Amino acid sequence: MAIKQKIRIGDLLVQNGVIAEAQLQQALAKQRSTGQRLGRTLINLGFIQEDKFLGFLSEQLNLPFVDLRRYKFDNAVVQRMSETHARRFRAIALSEKSGLLLVGMADPTDIYAIDAIERILQQPIQQAVVRESELLATLDIVYRRTDEIAGFAEELDEELIDGQFDLASLVPAADDSDAPVVKLLHSLFEDAVQIRASDIHIEPDEFVLRIRQRIDGVLQEQIVKERRITPALVLRLKLMSGLDISEKRLPQDGRFSLKVKDKKIDVRLSTMPIEYGESVVMRLLDQSEGAADLDKVGMHPEMLEQFRRLIHMPHGLILVTGPTGSGKTTTLYGALQELNDVGKKIITVEDPVEYRLSRINQVQINPRIGLTFARILRAALRQDPDILLVGEIRDQETAEIALRAAMTGHMVLSTLHTNDAVSSAMRLVDMGAEGFLAATAIRAVLAQRLVRRLCDNCCVDHIPDQREINWIRHTMGRATPPDFHLKAASGCHRCNNTGYRGRIGVFELLVLNDDMADALRRSSSSEFVRAARLSKGYLPLVVTAMEEAFKGVTTLDEVYRVAEQIDETGDFTMDEQQPGDPVPVLEGDLHLLDQGGSQAGKTDKSSLSGSES
Repeated sequence: MAIKQKIRIGDLLVQNGVIAEAQLQQALAKQRSTGQRLGRTLINLGFIQEDKFLGFLSEQLNLPFVDLRRYKFDNAVVQRMSETHARRFRAIALSEKSGLLLVGMADPTDIYAIDAIERILQQPIQQAVVRESELLATLDIVYRRTDEIAGFAEELDEELIDGQFDLASLVPAADDSDAPVVKLLHSLFEDAVQIRASDIHIEPDEFVLRIRQRIDGVLQEQIVKERRITPALVLRLKLMSGLDISEKRLPQDGRFSLKVKDKKIDVRLSTMPIEYGESVVMRLLDQSEGAADLDKVGMHPEMLEQFRRLIHMPHGLILVTGPTGSGKTTTLYGALQELNDVGKKIITVEDPVEYRLSRINQVQINPRIGLTFARILRAALRQDPDILLVGEIRDQETAEIALRAAMTGHMVLSTLHTNDAVSSAMRLVDMGAEGFLAATAIRAVLAQRLVRRLCDNCCVDHIPDQREINWIRHTMGRATPPDFHLKAASGCHRCNNTGYRGRIGVFELLVLNDDMADALRRSSSSEFVRAARLSKGYLPLVVTAMEEAFKGVTTLDEVYRVAEQIDETGDFTMDEQQPGDPVPVLEGDLHLLDQGGSQAGKTDKSSLSGSES
């Protein structure tokens, strides 16, 4: 049953010799100025460790201790307590047995919170001891806005009269925070920020409205049956973005900012007419965190040190390559953060500008008025820059200007949409750039991908079968560890039952040498590829991804996904770095690129032939 008398936890700690009387008095004085709980004050002052304090509480009060990281939540029980009350009382409903509700509390001695919870729920509770940090993190996860979004959608639908398509009457209501369309969007953004979504997709279908959120690169869907509300949502979003609300036949792009959960979120919006209305995609950028430092992009220390040396060179072109959504911009902004000082003039040409960086001249292209990459680059070169960032090299003119700028005393950073580092330099030649220009200007190419990071709360051991072992040995060659361990995704409340939480970059750095430069001058693709693969220290993307799997950071399925995106997977092993070394001979065809064998980021292992033992 719940404790009904006031517990002087400080006195109990002193009586049991856990802390000294002087420490208690110092903590009480600190508590009076901060208003924090005594336990939290003692922990912050370093007088007692959190686990020791919670263990003491559990033992003295005869209360169970619950590790929320491992707890299997029943959503129906959790929802018995509203999010407002859960955050106010630092509590969460865990389970119910014989009419008694088990409630995890950060402070199980707070009799006022206990009385309030029992009064609200109208039933007795039993306290459990939980870590406050885990509790707050758990509340962010278990209190999704899906029911709230559905409720607001239904409320908005009731305001729309059948057959009424003139939504002009909704414009004045858009400024009213109590308007259903405003409440719906606010709930939608709160939910997206809470689950770390990078994109929100609003897609009207024939009978339903699909709201999809991209989390760690994978879309998750909520279906709203009130499809009729779509025009109201699109109208409101267009107003927020300053777009033409009367234009529904053409795509439009816009941008706006809002504050969600004390975070400043920059939203890039794109509309597109589709069969059943207008589709809206919003990219969410957390401006409160700013651009990531280069140390945080995930490069191995040796590669990071080499990349740092390259970007600090006085001139040359460094390319960062990969498909859309592979983290190229994050890496380049990390490089700019490091290069940004008062002694250097830095100009960027972007489409669009994602993060605003102080002391850096950032220009956004606008093709409708002729403000293209090439035109801005020519103007930028007359602005006496030391460093230029070109958001993307898309055509021959931009490629040649960037290459000539790199030859004339400027450090140029740019991106290309290619599969790997080896194919990138030749792509510039294929665009029409002169081979001698590419050979002289290019210093290095960094290719990258993002792989999903395993949820450390629920990952499990994975024993590979013979097909997987054969593929690993084929890919890694002589670099295959004699004894390796792998992990697999499982799923829990902390990762929304996906098994993954967050992403990490995997990289392939190719530094041009004389052999590669000679091949570029002759525009010989085959010679360049061979010289690149035999260059000292070169590690393919699949190999660096596999190393993360060996460390238990990601899974073999994620490595397969990286391998599928590279054209020549299966034709190259680590053993090819040593001329004359035999390539391992495995039974069957080890090509991974079975186009029909991948679903939702996972590869059908039957596409990996090789005999079962």
